[in-house]
Amino acid sequence: MSESGMPATSVVVISRHRPQALARCLTTLADQTHPRLEVVLVADPASVGIRPDLPLKRVVFDRANVSAARNEGLALAAGEVVLFIDDDALAEPGWAEALAAPFADPRVIAATGFTRGPDGLRWQVRGERITPSGNTTPLNIARTTLLEPENGCPVSTIGTNCGFRHRALIAVGGFDPAFAYHLDESDVNMRMAARFPLGLTAVVPAAQVLHGVAPGTGRGEAGVPHDLTAVGRSAAIFAARHGGKTDWLRDNQRRRLLRHMVAGRLDPLAIGRILATLDRGLSEGRDLAPSPPVWDRPPPPPFRSMPPATGDQPLLLAGWHWHARRLRARAARAAAEGRRVVLLLLTPSFLPHRLTLVPGGWWEQNGGLWGASRSGDPPVLFLGKRARILRERGNLPGRRE
Repeated sequence: MSESGMPATSVVVISRHRPQALARCLTTLADQTHPRLEVVLVADPASVGIRPDLPLKRVVFDRANVSAARNEGLALAAGEVVLFIDDDALAEPGWAEALAAPFADPRVIAATGFTRGPDGLRWQVRGERITPSGNTTPLNIARTTLLEPENGCPVSTIGTNCGFRHRALIAVGGFDPAFAYHLDESDVNMRMAARFPLGLTAVVPAAQVLHGVAPGTGRGEAGVPHDLTAVGRSAAIFAARHGGKTDWLRDNQRRRLLRHMVAGRLDPLAIGRILATLDRGLSEGRDLAPSPPVWDRPPPPPFRSMPPATGDQPLLLAGWHWHARRLRARAARAAAEGRRVVLLLLTPSFLPHRLTLVPGGWWEQNGGLWGASRSGDPPVLFLGKRARILRERGNLPGRRE
């Protein structure tokens, strides 16, 4: 435990052939305020050297297996706590500190935060429990809460926004490479619940990330799936290992595909073919019975600390979208000086807002003067420009509910 009371913490980020997304993710990790934080990068040969200015631990890995990649990162992690984030995710300021803080309680073995979707504003995943069948049930949580498993269902720690006590994760063997994609962290949750039945998982609403839908294994642009074999295989292995069933999965995935079809992102004729890959994966998984993993790696190299960010109040720049060139120039200058910057660009419209981190290193939010910008907002907000800017000042990344 550091002098500040925060546990020494490692962040593992894995990446495969997505250098632009990875660069933005690393920018947000360099902006964390945690006083004792190291970052472990597991990436393909072309990406592993990205951001040479940052003191990262780096390892080359180029196989399409999320669990195996995370284990490579875990093998280098020297922190008492190990956090995980995906390369297409953006950590809000204060994320690492908020997610690691509950581990000061020795009963806590895992933690998960709240995750927003690609628009940066609306929720993708909040608190959930995972069942032995691999589906989830929601939790209604508004502040940091410590929870035990309930009726065989531990809290689900979504892989792009989760953390584990290092020794507890090692004790259960780390991640299981049998789960190349899908349910990899859920399998860890189930095995940890069995090994540590009184262990607590912290649900931390303040630990927020923005999770994109970058193309990857089995999916294309906008997260549209084209092959569900890995999903089916993992689901079958998971259910067999933990005593669940997979009879709910096909209807669940069919509804997912229909939503993409209705949105115009998927050819209706492709649905049957994609569902056939799910069936193939389920069949393959039923024939597999892998033993749970055992950790046999040597101790990690010494901790390599990142310099913490200052945590200064962000600079908010705001104006109409037709002033974007001038405002972006100001944002670029401030970001180059090491300032944390949020740029709000408004249009006289009802368009919902979007938030992201732009390549120049500042957060940028775009939307209508009267458009929704928070979960639960009505479609139309009757606000003037000044009132709108004041409202968004309380909704800045790292400082919002």
